[in-house]
Amino acid sequence: MTIELEGAEQLLFQGDSITAAGRNVDDPTDLGHGFVRMVADRLSSAHAGARVVNRGVSGNRVQDLRTRWTADAISLRPDVLSVMIGVNDTWHGFEYGRFVPVEAYESDYRLIAGQARDAGIRLVLIEPFLVPVRPVQWEWRADLDGRIHTVRRLAAEFDTALLAADGLLNQAAREAGDPAMIAHDGVHLTELGHRTLADAWTGLCAGRGVA
Repeated sequence: MTIELEGAEQLLFQGDSITAAGRNVDDPTDLGHGFVRMVADRLSSAHAGARVVNRGVSGNRVQDLRTRWTADAISLRPDVLSVMIGVNDTWHGFEYGRFVPVEAYESDYRLIAGQARDAGIRLVLIEPFLVPVRPVQWEWRADLDGRIHTVRRLAAEFDTALLAADGLLNQAAREAGDPAMIAHDGVHLTELGHRTLADAWTGLCAGRGVA
């Protein structure tokens, strides 16, 4: 499934620090320096009427996104809503002992996806991903894989566009010859990593001249 952009639309990006990419949270027009800005730049010529909004918040887990969902997503009335959330649900468990069961992750994610669907918003679900750069990070995979499978299942259930970011970025890491060239700490993307993700996102947009 692709997303067909139709002229003057609002595209909202939601997630954690990977989406936020250093954006100034006090400036609603700031897109950060990552894949969201790259997508906006690519859309500026092919879809000059499209307005891109970034509401990613560093450190967010799915429960944080659920808490601010009405104010930061539904009430903004976007035409297209792109969501990437989940790596912190895994990472913070292993690093800080704040584990979020996959079942709770799925429950919260299902809630926000359902609210978006009921509001008539078209969704792009982006898998959470991990590009291990430290041996210990391989121990995170089983937990994160459960969240990736959840996103795939919800994409099928809600008939949304799906960006399979985990496989994409791990393949890019193999091609680059060093995972740190894609995500310097295994989670946060480098410029090359953001560009890879932006390429894939715009590839989901079937409008001529976007990709």
